[in-house]
Amino acid sequence: MRIALYQPDIAGNVGAILRTAACLGLGVDLIEPMGFTWSDKALARSGMDYVGQVDVVRHMDWDAFLAQVTGRIVLLTTKGAVRLDAATFAADDVLLMGSEGAGVPDEVHAVADMRVLIPMRAGMRSMNISVATGIVAAEALRQTGGWPT
Repeated sequence: MRIALYQPDIAGNVGAILRTAACLGLGVDLIEPMGFTWSDKALARSGMDYVGQVDVVRHMDWDAFLAQVTGRIVLLTTKGAVRLDAATFAADDVLLMGSEGAGVPDEVHAVADMRVLIPMRAGMRSMNISVATGIVAAEALRQTGGWPT
């Protein structure tokens, strides 16, 4: 299982997701362009010293990412078709998150094998991307028996 971030905007969120991925043993795909310059300094505060313990693959664009995907693409979206508590995950899924500001374009939505929505109280728009990533990754790992030992 991997986490993929589509054109992320905020270095702090990416750092937090990399830290979560390191702790859970998940790889991370970064789909460029990103809204910040990739550097140790940009990620240092939130990612701490965990960043070096994550399998990070940077892709120059969406097409480069698609060319290497082998599992299903599971898009986390506020326009999701399947509630998280009804979704069924597989061990080789790629959990795709959109950019903080724009999400993903319609063509990326169309390619997703499954679109997942985290149920929230009425009137709430969205969660922080790093929090949402952790919630979905935890459920996916629970279902697939993928928690670290």
